[in-house]
Amino acid sequence: MWYAVGMKHDDPPVWECEHEIVVNAGPEPIWRLLQDVQGWPQWNRGIERIEIRGPFAVGTHIVMISPGQPALTTRLVEVRENAGFVDETRVGDLRVFVDHRLESIDADRTRVVYSLEAFGASCETVGPMIAADFPDVLNALALRAEALACETV
Repeated sequence: MWYAVGMKHDDPPVWECEHEIVVNAGPEPIWRLLQDVQGWPQWNRGIERIEIRGPFAVGTHIVMISPGQPALTTRLVEVRENAGFVDETRVGDLRVFVDHRLESIDADRTRVVYSLEAFGASCETVGPMIAADFPDVLNALALRAEALACETV
């Protein structure tokens, strides 16, 4: 078991990863897709059902069911319009944060980054399971956003 630099020996273990894609669209169409939580299953095959319990804002909970899995509740802990959001999911002592960042390259291209940090005893197992579909999700999001950007031109 390894520990992040600066952590004390009794701090929980950490598992981190990051995936990114360049989308041929500005951040606005990508942001529209991200804040349309009910629409996520259209481009994220890992979601069977989803429910947002309030506005797309800090503190709001999202309940998500993946195929064959129990429901997970995620809380929005940071929301930055046209720049991204961070969600936190807790399962027992495990805490998982996913940062969904939109980094503008120029008017017609945006880097989308999904960064995951998992803290807790099972992070080395659960973190990779959660992040396994990030490349597919990012590709599907990119295709949807590029189509949306073409529609609005």
